[in-house]
Amino acid sequence: MTDTLAHTRAHIRPASQLQAEDHTPVVIVGAGACGLTAALALYRMGVECVVLERDAFAAGSTALSSGFIPAPCTQVQQTQGITDSVEAFADDIQAKAHGQAAPHLVQAYAQNIGPAMDALAKHHGLPWQVLDNFLYPGHSAHRMHAVPEKTGAGLMSRLQAAADAAGVVVLTQAQVTELRADDAQRIHGVGFVRPDGQTERIRCDAVLLACNGFGGATAMVKEMLPEMAEATYAGHVGNDGSAIAWGQQLGARLADLGAYQGHGSWAVPQGALISWALMMEGGVQINAQGQRFHDETQGYSEAAVHVLAQPGGVAWNVFDDALLTFAQGFPDFVSAQGAGAVQHAADANALAQLIGCPTETLQATLNAVQPGTDPATGRTFKRALQAPFHAIKVTGALFHTQGGLDIDAQARVLREDGTPLPNVLAAGGAARGVSGQAVWGYLSGNGLLSAIAGGHIAAHTAQQLLKETP
Repeated sequence: MTDTLAHTRAHIRPASQLQAEDHTPVVIVGAGACGLTAALALYRMGVECVVLERDAFAAGSTALSSGFIPAPCTQVQQTQGITDSVEAFADDIQAKAHGQAAPHLVQAYAQNIGPAMDALAKHHGLPWQVLDNFLYPGHSAHRMHAVPEKTGAGLMSRLQAAADAAGVVVLTQAQVTELRADDAQRIHGVGFVRPDGQTERIRCDAVLLACNGFGGATAMVKEMLPEMAEATYAGHVGNDGSAIAWGQQLGARLADLGAYQGHGSWAVPQGALISWALMMEGGVQINAQGQRFHDETQGYSEAAVHVLAQPGGVAWNVFDDALLTFAQGFPDFVSAQGAGAVQHAADANALAQLIGCPTETLQATLNAVQPGTDPATGRTFKRALQAPFHAIKVTGALFHTQGGLDIDAQARVLREDGTPLPNVLAAGGAARGVSGQAVWGYLSGNGLLSAIAGGHIAAHTAQQLLKETP
């Protein structure tokens, strides 16, 4: 791998040279869903921590997402009468990843995400609801949770409010640039740059890297994910590979670097995410030649690659009145519609003019959307699309990476020989996820699953590490 230090400000420096009077038991790098979940869990356990966030306010990749989190056996899922199990969820994760997801993490996350969600509801008032009017690709049960806003920004707002209410210390505009380590790779403190350019330092007994992947590091993306090298990056600029750079300097092992979440429904030129629920409920993607080109129900992540392979790297999401009404139940869609993303066509001829394709080809494509299985793509349709039609021009985008520092089931970062570093934890985008080794392994919601379950697990591991620290 290319030396990530060339692309980040992340350095390991000698602990012997650390000069800092302030001390906190745990430092958390990053105030996204992962970092705040961990901080709230530490609060419940009576463990002090400081969360360091590079931006002016907590948002990160979470705020850019749909904010949907898959979890089995939660209180709200049971209240809604939904039958599910940890085993079924783990099987769904592994099936989507073609059996290539790390088994220990699949089990750990499937077991811990429910308790993590319930704790956030019970102790911090997060009002979860399960989206039970459709199934996201790869899920065998209705288990996708959301806050009432049904947005990632709404989720972050509620997590931040919970952290504020708990008195969690979140320092914003504090970009961590250095970890202070001794010869045994034990971290004794961190350094972070403030808006005035000065570096401040704080001592700690454990550190959780809840900061980022490498989607915003252009050189790393070109090397690790060449098929997305020219794709629109719709993730957070803070995903600069810092966690990987620190890990490499500490001798940590990396894993699943070819895995990532793409999305085949990024509206252009508006730059807005269009819910894949449209596709799952009967919408189709049509290219500039007037043809469908894949089974849309296989997943929105791999759809990014399919869309980018079409002429001009674009496609059109096509749907009808019934699906428009359905989609308007999603605030993100309403915002995109308000920005002019949704265009309208009275019939197939008008739709062909909008797309710029031959009417005959498009008509044949629409005629093939009938109840039953489409022989060309293998997709099963419940009904045909009815005029008038609606269409959104989209491209494929890279959202966030799913590979990173190798960790054990307790979120401890592992060295090349498989032994854990003394007091370095990682979760969320900083660590390997449960999406296997390629784009097609991403099960809907895997990113926030790793963030929230991983943050929950890491907090409990940090508490144990503190008990063992002399």
